[in-house]
Amino acid sequence: MARRIMHIDLDAFFVSVEQVLNPELKGKPVVVGGRPDRRGVVAAASYEARAFGVHSAMPLVTASRLCPQAIFIEGNFNRYREVSQKFMAILADFSPYLEPLGIDEAYLDATGFESLHGSIRQMAERIRQRIKDELGLCASVGIASSKVVAKVASDLAKPDGLLEVPAGEEGTFLAPLPVDKLPGVGKKSQQILKDLGVNTIGQLAKLPPERLKSHFGAWGEVLHRYARGIDERKVEPPTSAKSTSRETTFPQDIKDPSFLRAALRYLSERVGSDLRQKGKLARCITLKMRYADFTTITRQRTLEQPTDLDQVIFDTALKLMKRELAGGKQAIRLLGIGASSLVASGRQLDMLDASAQRLAKLNQAIDRIRRKYGFSAIQTGGTLRLKDIFPQSADGDAIHTPGR
Repeated sequence: MARRIMHIDLDAFFVSVEQVLNPELKGKPVVVGGRPDRRGVVAAASYEARAFGVHSAMPLVTASRLCPQAIFIEGNFNRYREVSQKFMAILADFSPYLEPLGIDEAYLDATGFESLHGSIRQMAERIRQRIKDELGLCASVGIASSKVVAKVASDLAKPDGLLEVPAGEEGTFLAPLPVDKLPGVGKKSQQILKDLGVNTIGQLAKLPPERLKSHFGAWGEVLHRYARGIDERKVEPPTSAKSTSRETTFPQDIKDPSFLRAALRYLSERVGSDLRQKGKLARCITLKMRYADFTTITRQRTLEQPTDLDQVIFDTALKLMKRELAGGKQAIRLLGIGASSLVASGRQLDMLDASAQRLAKLNQAIDRIRRKYGFSAIQTGGTLRLKDIFPQSADGDAIHTPGR
């Protein structure tokens, strides 16, 4: 039986969610990511804004210059995550073989489900209709015998379309397409291929694999298979998270140690909250700093005992930051904290460690309040200076890309 893989992608996801909440935004150039007078990048842009050259990861100030009439929205990650969970639940109703890719797209193995829906295409149409009926969102779907071809097909089907590549026609389908349509071919790879005389996927497929390997290593052999539509990767359920992190870019470069300390505290609380929500403890804490000249450094420390306590995360990161700031370098543009080497929670606290028990109970109490009323419903004294840097939305969790 030939494999039938779907790639389902929600169109302009963040923007589309905002348009469902506020229908007046439909048909207008909308940018999610923050205000253009603040530092940050575009998280998502409506198709109307894209017509002016606006795209994801573009600086907000550039987006404003290209499309001054655009409506800029802070966005709300909690809201998007909730809609994403409903989206994934709809897909899971159609097949247990589901592989989420981020928040707004997923692979679905539909092999053998024709008997339930008449055809795989009809199955895809029903998925799209449920997404539209229940979430008010549009989804583009690609269907093929492999993940890579299904992904290319869904990209070509946007917006709000469905494209099926018949089994055996993968190479013919891919051949005329620009080589950058192939997943994994970025600007750097595209330039190398262009120097080799390769502009289309068909030309890439005809290139000797040894030549590709000499330029790209083992990845060259994978590219050669992909260009011919060959991809044997299975649709696999997500593995447990291996790390969690939070970072933010400041509106102005910061050199004030007390202000940086407050920002570090805020980010520590975010990371700690994420860990407890996932039922994980971290063995390693990482500090990330980007200076005004865009030099970026990371510093790590492995803990004696894994933790999910805000205070321990903060104290560890603070020691790393103080050591770095002691060098008297430039002002800071970006600050971030990561927690990695995660293990399952559930370990017994040391009965003699009363301070750790008190901190755990305090975190649990704060988590309950924040779950009910929003993250900003309760603040520690160390973060009060940040109201202007991390302004909150009505329900308490604004997005400021690249940090949150």
